[in-house]
Amino acid sequence: MARPRTLDKRRRILDAAVSVFARKGYFAARVTDIAKKAGVADGTIYLYFRNKEDILVRLFDEVMSEHVARAREAVRALPSAPQRLLAIAERHLAVLGDNRDLAAVFQVELRQSTRFMERFTASWLRDYFELLDEVFEGGQQDGTLRADVNRKLAAKMLFGALDETVTSWLLSERRYPLMDLAAPVVDLFLRGAAVPDEASHARPALAAVASGRRDR
Repeated sequence: MARPRTLDKRRRILDAAVSVFARKGYFAARVTDIAKKAGVADGTIYLYFRNKEDILVRLFDEVMSEHVARAREAVRALPSAPQRLLAIAERHLAVLGDNRDLAAVFQVELRQSTRFMERFTASWLRDYFELLDEVFEGGQQDGTLRADVNRKLAAKMLFGALDETVTSWLLSERRYPLMDLAAPVVDLFLRGAAVPDEASHARPALAAVASGRRDR
């Protein structure tokens, strides 16, 4: 029987790390636990990764880099910003919805350390926001999205909605397809909760409230 290729072994270690981190927590997990789960010797881990932190860092970087790259490919073929936003949302929820352990690591373990949060905010999250900004800019240029929307704020709001949707799914006792929520989230983000006539009346009032707060 042929020995697994190097990339296969490295992948097994990362997959094992996801499982161990999700069940034991990052700080309680040991490299020995990951090696045992992956079916390799402890020393083999260090052929591919410097330490436990390096495993977590590379895991996040690789998963999210792949997500952003595939999302970019997906939006190229779509004609409008709303369709592109839906495609990004579907990929976001599919990546985590297909692997509950991975979702647990992303939604829980990442938040345990300010240092980890700072690192990932400066790397893959920045790339994610840049992609969203490009989609929003295109929608403003072709008239499918409002020209007065602050793109940076909009990107953070959409990401935040998707992020909380994953967390709620993860913590829920019910089991349901996470990706099914992509369309409702994007629809609510794009159209809001108010009926159309009420929304048009609400904008000046909200602007006045915001202006009043700034004047205080």
